[in-house]
Order: sequence, then C-alpha cells, then structure tokens
Amino acid sequence: MGPLKGIRVVEFAGVGPAPYCGMLLADLGADVTIIERPGGDPASRALGFTEPRANVLNRGKRSLALDLKQPAGLAVARRLLAQADALIEGYRPGVMERLGLGPEPCLAANPRLIYGRMTGWGQTGPLAQAAGHDLNFVALSGALGLSRRAEGAPTVPATVVGDMGGGGLFLAFGLVCALLEARHSGLGQVIDAAVVDGSASLTSLIWALKASGGWSNAPAPHVFRYDSPFYDCFACADGKWISLGPIEPPFYQLLLEKLELTSAVTGKQFDASNWPALKATIARRIAERSQAEWCRRLEGSDVCFAPVLDLDELPQHPQHQARQSFIEVAGHTQPAPAPRFSRTAAAPPSAPPRPGEHGTAILLDYGYDEAEIAALTASGVVG
Repeated sequence: MGPLKGIRVVEFAGVGPAPYCGMLLADLGADVTIIERPGGDPASRALGFTEPRANVLNRGKRSLALDLKQPAGLAVARRLLAQADALIEGYRPGVMERLGLGPEPCLAANPRLIYGRMTGWGQTGPLAQAAGHDLNFVALSGALGLSRRAEGAPTVPATVVGDMGGGGLFLAFGLVCALLEARHSGLGQVIDAAVVDGSASLTSLIWALKASGGWSNAPAPHVFRYDSPFYDCFACADGKWISLGPIEPPFYQLLLEKLELTSAVTGKQFDASNWPALKATIARRIAERSQAEWCRRLEGSDVCFAPVLDLDELPQHPQHQARQSFIEVAGHTQPAPAPRFSRTAAAPPSAPPRPGEHGTAILLDYGYDEAEIAALTASGVVG
C-alpha cells in the first residue's frame, strides 16, 4: 500500500537525516532495505539507540546485516544495487568510493539507479570533509541567525530545522523527483543533498521579506523576531506556556477582547515603540490563569492560539486524536506517516527491525537461492 509501492530502495545504515529519508519513503510504501553492520551501528548506540525496536527512523524497513569489509559482502551489496531503484547513503564524501560503491560503478551496473547522498555540507566546497552537526549546519544556512532576540543566544529545536527538515526531507523530495524523471529518460542520476542547502531553502520566506524591505539584518523590532506582543509565547499561572500569533488586525482585536484589554492600553498594533509595554501587559494577563483555562477561553477561536505541549501531552490533544496524528508501533508512540493520500493510503508501518532480521527474505527477493544464502551466512558475510 502507499503511493511508492513497488519502489525498491537500498539504504546504508547511519544516524539522522539519511535514515529519516528512508523512513519517509517506507512510510509511503517503498520497500526499503537497510544494509547494517553485523551487530548494529556503534554510532547509533552511542546516541542512545540501544533498542532497535524503538528506533522510529527505521520503522517499515527491512534489515540485512552485511559485512562490507569482505569482498563477498561487497558483491552482495552490488547485486542488490543492480536491481534497486534508489540508494540512500549518509557518509562523509569519499567513503562510498573507497568501498567501491560510489556512483560511477553503481550507475554503470544499473543506469536507472537514483543515487541519493546525504551530508551536512555537501559533496563539494571547502567544508565538504569537515565534521559537523545539526547546530552547525543550521547556523551556516542562516536559519539559526533568524532566531536571535535582543537578549540571549539563538536557538532552534534540535534536529528539526537541520537534519530532518533541511536534510532528510529534501533528500526524499530529490529522490522522488529523480524517480519521476527516470520514467521518461530511463536514466538515473546522483542527488547531492546537503543539510545546509536545504535549511537555507527553508528560510526563503525571510529572504522574500528582505527583498521587499520587510526584514533587516540589524536587530530591529520585527514580528518574526518575537519582539511583538502578538507573536510569541507566554507563561501561564501553572508554569506552562501558550503561543499567540494574531498578526492580522481582526485576529489581534479578537485577542484583546478575549483578554479583556482596552484599546487605551493597547495602542496601535504595529507601533513598535509601544510593544515592550504592551507585551508586559499581555504577559501579566496570561500569568493570571493556567494553561488549561486559556485553552478553554482561546482554543478554536481566531486569536491564533495553541498551547505549548511536551511530547507526552501531544498525543492526547483533541486535534491530534481526531486526525490520528500519533500512532503506536511496537509499543512506542510516534508521529504517524504524513501526508495523507485519498486513494493510495499508506499502511500502518511495521516495527523497526533488529539488525539482520530480514536477511534471508531480502536475499530471496533479490534472486539468491537457499544454498547461496547458507554459504553467505556460514562465512559470516551475512549476519
């Protein structure tokens, strides 16, 4: 089930954006095979992924434990890639080439292969070989700088804007685009997806504002800098938070009515000189009631409101429950596949695999017979 049913993807195990890309494709029906090290990935364990069944990014995939240090292991990988529609790898530039699995030999063996590469800085440029993490990529993309306030360090949600949004999501988009193009040309190609490139693309709205004179690099008061009293988060009486975003004047006026604030106190909405005093007034009013009380008073209206919820609270919210936005897989709560399709709906994802769990089934699907599989297993090539 799902719109990508019939697409075969081979993913080389890693951490972060590349596995997220594979998850997105698997969620929508692609047959994604992870090639893992026998015994699992040390980097994943170091980050805290100690239980394979809990690794959400691997849901819906199948696992083949393969020793790529042995020539026979490389031969198995090449045989799979010769039949696959797409490849996903997230190593530092040059690693796949040193394994003999770079784009040139893989495309020579399978001209229709879409070769997806996921890095932080990209395959080229002076930083291509430098180490880095989500925070660094988001900083160089410009997205981190957009979160600066008058006081305090810039901050963004961990991994969301960079690794997942600017990285894995853009690689998945690139792979699907290339798969569509290959239907007409019959030719594969290489997708060079960099977290820093995708994260920069996510800032396009701010670049549009800058081009029209609506954004300054200087820390001048601006709605999207969270300087205004009508686009920010406010603490409630119980220590929890709510978000308010009524930028449009009718929505802003409605907020004032529901907060029981008079126009004499509020002044003109877009008079930035009045923002600090008005923000303090709104903050005091919000602090008078609990988050639950503000939900009862504001939620569902046009004041542009939402409570700030933690991960445990999210699945219980009525909006998420109505849309079944969170599901349980192998006993672990997680976001449901997105987006939704009217005709080719995705099936519920299967549990994340243990390393090598589907080795025999995968090799049979790719044309190996039982005698070959037994030999590969006996030699330790297949875990």
